[in-house]
Amino acid sequence: MSKKKEQKNQSQDSTFENVEHALTSTEYFIEKNQKVITTAAIVITVIVLGYFGYQKYIMQPMVQEAQEMIFPAQQYFERDSFNLAINGDGNNFGFLDIIDEYGRTPSGNLANYYTGVSYLRLGDYKKAIDYLNSYSADDIMTNVTAKGAIGDAYVQLGEQLKGADKYVEAANINSNKFTSPLYLMKAAQVYYAEKKYDKALELYKRIESDYTESTEYRQIEKYISRAQAML
Repeated sequence: MSKKKEQKNQSQDSTFENVEHALTSTEYFIEKNQKVITTAAIVITVIVLGYFGYQKYIMQPMVQEAQEMIFPAQQYFERDSFNLAINGDGNNFGFLDIIDEYGRTPSGNLANYYTGVSYLRLGDYKKAIDYLNSYSADDIMTNVTAKGAIGDAYVQLGEQLKGADKYVEAANINSNKFTSPLYLMKAAQVYYAEKKYDKALELYKRIESDYTESTEYRQIEKYISRAQAML
């Protein structure tokens, strides 16, 4: 046998020995820790089955029930009956009840948005901010309007610059010719009133360059000229 073949055979023998040793070690480990491994497997199985059982038999029915329960409060909201929308009418849940009972569901989350806007309309601006901040937006439009409503609440509380920052945030969430120029204009007007003329001018110029099809664009030259004059 050549030296090269001999080295090859020795290498193969060494590899087989390593594999055999690894298998033996693994078998030994499994045998030694069989109870632990079995217990861990049972625990994982219970957790997985528990999760799917929870989702199917608890969460899904709860989600469906919450959708039905929130409907009367939404109707009161649409009719501007904000107190009834928030607190219920004695027979039907209000948004606060939905939050308490179904807070983990999408309807419970949405109830935070409705409650915040309702308090804003009722003039309770601090509560409006609290509930709107608790809302986790699941669509673009309510995300935009929630941020804009927080801006309105801050402005009403006299925290003008906080409000303007929220308006800008709302404008930047989703660039479009309807909400973006609206909130940019609201922010610019607040900055102008607070003598932040450079910031106001920057936003006026954004409207001029980016949103030529918007309602706000129609008189934007006037606002630009006014801000430039103050600078």
